[in-house]
Amino acid sequence: MTRRMTEQELLACFDEAVRDGHIFVTYQPKINHATGRMIGAEALMRWTNPEFGMQYPSDFIPVLEKNDLIYRADLAVFESVCRFLRYCLDNHIDPVPISVNMSRYDIYRKKYVEAIEELRRKYDVPVKYLHIEVTETSAIGGMELMSSVLKQLHENGYIVEMDDFGSGYSSLNVLKDLAVDVIKLDMRFLSGNIGGRGGTIISAIVQMAKWLGTPIIAEGVETMDQADYMKSIGCKYIQGYLYSKPVVQDEFLKKMQKLEHEPMKPAMDLITAMDAGKFWDPTSMETLIFNHFVGGAVIFTYQNGKAEILRVNKKYIREIGMNMIEQEILNTDPLLGLDEKNLKIYCDTLERAIASDDEEVCETWRTICSKICGEDKICVRSYIRLIGRTDNQYLFYAMVQNITAEKNRFNQLYESERRFRFASEQANVYAWEVDLATKRMRPCFRCMRDLNIPPVVENYPEPVIENGIFPPDYADMYREWIKKLENGEVDHLEGVIPLTVGRVPFYVRYSLERDENGKPLKAYASATLVVDS
Repeated sequence: MTRRMTEQELLACFDEAVRDGHIFVTYQPKINHATGRMIGAEALMRWTNPEFGMQYPSDFIPVLEKNDLIYRADLAVFESVCRFLRYCLDNHIDPVPISVNMSRYDIYRKKYVEAIEELRRKYDVPVKYLHIEVTETSAIGGMELMSSVLKQLHENGYIVEMDDFGSGYSSLNVLKDLAVDVIKLDMRFLSGNIGGRGGTIISAIVQMAKWLGTPIIAEGVETMDQADYMKSIGCKYIQGYLYSKPVVQDEFLKKMQKLEHEPMKPAMDLITAMDAGKFWDPTSMETLIFNHFVGGAVIFTYQNGKAEILRVNKKYIREIGMNMIEQEILNTDPLLGLDEKNLKIYCDTLERAIASDDEEVCETWRTICSKICGEDKICVRSYIRLIGRTDNQYLFYAMVQNITAEKNRFNQLYESERRFRFASEQANVYAWEVDLATKRMRPCFRCMRDLNIPPVVENYPEPVIENGIFPPDYADMYREWIKKLENGEVDHLEGVIPLTVGRVPFYVRYSLERDENGKPLKAYASATLVVDS
């Protein structure tokens, strides 16, 4: 027999339900829709009565909340999850993180965080396997208390997920003020339709979560169309009936053992070495430097051959803008003024920056259109570095120089073949740089052209000694030079060394670059032909 129990009946058998496991846990998996792997699960409270059968959460939870019993039920769920995780660990079963709901009534109880910590320690469950879900509506009217509870949870090592994001009335304010680690997006935005106004809002939320570095889970996904749409806008984590309804513990254990696991990652992985997230904080040192102490600088996104400028500084406007205002530049496609040849150069540089995680440089000619000054063609040297990435979108920081005048002077100097040969041959200077940590050397164009040195030389200086550029009788001395630079013993080295099999004398000079801690970073070298007077 299945019948909806009355409030009095629910209250009368509550203690028995907690004691005998009639209030129990079901688990709904969270899946990476791009890989099919499990990233976690949510623990959901259920109640079955021996006489009246299964009771709907919408019926019994309001009764428990009204009568100040929900916290006991929530603690029973938390303990059941800890017991399950302990079972997995004892039996060498690799578990996934389980998220447990924390109601607004739990938040109002001062000792609730201490209570769940006591249970976690009782079962000796590593905190990485337990996430806490709070609802957006829990924060409304009690932001200060909510912030305090989140701080306690974070101090104890818990990941905090915001459940039902978008269902409340103050979503952006809540997200701004609460330091949650994961956003669970309420799929009711779509209301059965893919795209439209709801889809536009969801897409904007997903993009916003990327810049916050916050993973986002689409909750309530029921169809493949919904899942594919969410993946297409950058949200690959899915929870809902498409993959699994909430299932009892034994069935979930089988699913968990069957599927491969993977950790949940932020939507946008910001490069920590640059503390890229602080570029958005107007009071940060990064922003101060960006605005005042570097040259022309720009932050932009790149995805599938398209770019969008997010931020520029005033020097960028002066370098590029031709009296354009900042909003004009932000509204302009930065790739639009590049012809086919220069577009390929620029996009290839972006791809190199993605692959190397290092600064890459290119020079491109582009057409700039200004309402005030009309149209002009300029040459820009760009120093580009990747500062963030998602599966298919990249965030770049670039410093730019308008080198049009320099290029024009160069072109005038080499306007004839005779002048070009004269200028290049009279230079008689070779240059290269050495990354001291990796022993990787990068030569100049003349080194590659005249001495047949490849663009990158590994395990420097051994290959150039072996091929005879540095003669054998100078090899040990040259190795000692490199060792002194690696150890940071000197900042400069110089001397006359005969180079190549012809033993042509060159004046070789090294300068050392150190990092902010004074450790050796790179060595810059030049070799100038010694001309007898």
